Amino acid sequence: MPDCTLSRIDDMEAVVFGSFKRARAQLGVESFGMQVIDLPPNTELYPEHDHAADGQEEVFVVLRGSGDIEIDGERHRIDSETMARVGAKARRKVWPGDDGMRILVLGGVPGRGYVAPEVSKLGAPDPGQSISRRMTEARS
Repeated sequence: MPDCTLSRIDDMEAVVFGSFKRARAQLGVESFGMQVIDLPPNTELYPEHDHAADGQEEVFVVLRGSGDIEIDGERHRIDSETMARVGAKARRKVWPGDDGMRILVLGGVPGRGYVAPEVSKLGAPDPGQSISRRMTEARS
């Protein structure tokens, strides 16, 4: 029997309001980080962040739609014909366009073996629940 795993993206375990698909865990990938992110049109919800603390660099591949990726304050257009690598210390934020975006994000730390964060594992608590709770509390 071949050593392989197949899964439809829409059938993968999803967290954070269904936007983040746990693709790495679903497929059993252990050598690098990977997730699929579905972002609705023109949303500002993708968090600006960096990976200075853990040293992870990321590659963003747009599977569907288009928009911008902001890297250290500078916006760059990305679509299914353009890939972006972002170093660990650079701040990044994704801005989906009018059609939204489906993005494959690959990550790893140069020179080190990959260690999957708990939040990326199947069945791990959904970080979207705490986000939702904070949003509800802020409205109260």
